[in-house]
Amino acid sequence: MGESVTRIMVGVNESSMKGYPHPSISSKGAFEWTINKIVRNNVSSFILLFLHVQVPDEDGYEDVDSVYASNEDFKNMKEKERVRGTHLLEYFVTRCNEIGVACQAWIKEGDPKEVILNEVKRLRPDLLVVGSRGLGPFQKVFVGTVSEFCWKHAECPVMTIKRKPDETPRDPVDD
Repeated sequence: MGESVTRIMVGVNESSMKGYPHPSISSKGAFEWTINKIVRNNVSSFILLFLHVQVPDEDGYEDVDSVYASNEDFKNMKEKERVRGTHLLEYFVTRCNEIGVACQAWIKEGDPKEVILNEVKRLRPDLLVVGSRGLGPFQKVFVGTVSEFCWKHAECPVMTIKRKPDETPRDPVDD
């Protein structure tokens, strides 16, 4: 009987303080926790599935006034975002290659809550690991929390990893 591989999906995003290609504190923490507490030295028994969800700007344009933007401007911005997301995922793929654990990584666009749930349904991982900023109840109302939404609605077990107290910025919304 062959050994089965455990598939762990890890939701990752960019740092709100440093921007691309830097991973957020909570994404990095979720990844490191997964490696140190689950994978450990048993790298051949796991495959990590990294999902980065890019949230489109409401009008489809970032820093360009849509009244004056051309179709070419829009294409260039989309390509720039894709490249930036790829650089973010490169951090996690490089770390996995250094450690020797198999991985896959991809980018989707949309509402992170919905996209993560759809990808869980599509890929059926054994576990979903997401980072948590540790927001208080007041901040959750205004900012929302992807990790809590996933914990409540995902069709697989979900592990939410909190940031370490010494890693929390002055404003917990920052990550």
